Amino acid sequence: MLDQITSYLGSEAEDLLNHTCTTIPKSALTLPSPDSVSEVFAASNRNNQVLRSLQWMMSTGRLANTGYVSILPVDQGIEHSAGASFAKNPAYFDPENIVKLAIEGGCNAVASTLGVLALTSRKYAHKIPYIVKINHNELLTYPNKFDQVMFANVRQCWEMGAAGIGATIYFGSEESTRQLQEVSEAFALAHELGMFTVLWCYLRNPKFKKDGVDYHTSADLTGQANHLGVTIEADIIKQKLPETNGGFKALNMEGSSYGKTDERIYTELTSPHPIDLTRYQVANCYMGRVGLINSGGPSGTNDFAEAVKTAVINKRAGGMGLISGRKAFQRPMDEGVKLLNVIQDVYLCEDITIA
Repeated sequence: MLDQITSYLGSEAEDLLNHTCTTIPKSALTLPSPDSVSEVFAASNRNNQVLRSLQWMMSTGRLANTGYVSILPVDQGIEHSAGASFAKNPAYFDPENIVKLAIEGGCNAVASTLGVLALTSRKYAHKIPYIVKINHNELLTYPNKFDQVMFANVRQCWEMGAAGIGATIYFGSEESTRQLQEVSEAFALAHELGMFTVLWCYLRNPKFKKDGVDYHTSADLTGQANHLGVTIEADIIKQKLPETNGGFKALNMEGSSYGKTDERIYTELTSPHPIDLTRYQVANCYMGRVGLINSGGPSGTNDFAEAVKTAVINKRAGGMGLISGRKAFQRPMDEGVKLLNVIQDVYLCEDITIA
């Protein structure tokens, strides 16, 4: 297993597999384990039904009872338009194929839209945990706008038998305050009804691109987005892998005033290494008490290598898994299953340790 993973990593294998984190030590983290639900959430205000839903997800698929998760997310039919998302493989216009891919791929759960999961719920909602994505950004309004709005209500999710709900907040956008209020209320009701919560903590503001650098994936900004997410009781945080740092510093240049930061974030709590940048994201999730899953990103020419790299970084940083959609469903189902299994192999491989 390690040999295959090393092969996918290529020239980056040595750096990623043998890196030692000297910023935030792994001893300070709550790391994923088979007893994560009991160790973290049994002491929280989550009720027994939420604990059961979380444990069901943690006990499903190839990663069952490891503390790690592999989730198939397919909401791109709304977020990126159905044609653009499914043209590579039109089979996924059919919602049943989405659920089948998650099951055959050995995933812990499938996350998708109200329509997709509702239409298949009587056949599959008892076979694999459903996570209903309740808000979306649609791309049909002209000109396009970027705002997450509610497409579903929490009770609809509960009635179809969903184990959890998911939502996105575009932190940094003009609409983020409203989104924060809506999602916080939805999460509270979901917990009351016994469902766990997953928050896509994405940044969205054109000002976050400065001097040719895109700070939407900056470790300091995404870390703070994660911290806002756990504050409204997200049980799992989904975040893009950090690709840079120094967003707060860059946006405070030239006389502007934005946010607050501390130089020690950049000199002591992070380094330029991708594992250390991701470790900072984990730290902002209550030092790992709330699990961090990173997204697999768009489909490209080296999907298997990129997926393995992301999984290795997430695992070694102290994260709890990967949520990979387009890389899996924008290809024939057997290849999608293989890609999901390759990701899961990273978390099953005992030779890949926490940095």
